[in-house]
Amino acid sequence: MSSHAPFYKGEVDVLIDAKKLAERIRELGEQLTKDYRGKELTVVSVLKGSVFFATDLVRHIALPLTMDFLGVSSYEAMQTTGEVRITSDVTKPMAGKDILIVEDIIDTGLTMQFIIENLQARHPASVRVCALLEKPARARTKIQIDYRGFVIDDVFVVGFGLDYCEKYRNLPFIGALLKTPPT
Repeated sequence: MSSHAPFYKGEVDVLIDAKKLAERIRELGEQLTKDYRGKELTVVSVLKGSVFFATDLVRHIALPLTMDFLGVSSYEAMQTTGEVRITSDVTKPMAGKDILIVEDIIDTGLTMQFIIENLQARHPASVRVCALLEKPARARTKIQIDYRGFVIDDVFVVGFGLDYCEKYRNLPFIGALLKTPPT
């Protein structure tokens, strides 16, 4: 057993532990299996933050499905820029597909509104949203979240794919960033 303290000690406080995450993701996967039975499901994971969530989630969806990825950016460090831009587009046609957007966190809602509008313009059969986290205190536009993992307070969170300046994604839990480390 290592005597080294975890690298995040004093920097991150655990909000949602790995066990709670796994349990909720399993529940979401079971619900999605019921809701999408008989449909042509395409899971669109929003890069980079939702990759951990999306990977675990699709393992609990007991249906044939396809996956694609959409890269968007609207943050620099801990601040939203107010501008959403596509950094990497999906690679498959979306027309006629039942699309499930998988996102790590919805706070202002502006990024998700942009993604929904962008994907709806491609004429899918349906577009629904599955978010691991919702932070309603920061909402600037109303987003219908069809599948929600957890509602959290207005704290800056990292871990399980969420980052601060590309760091902390590898934590196996969701944690609140206690202090801003050097970048």
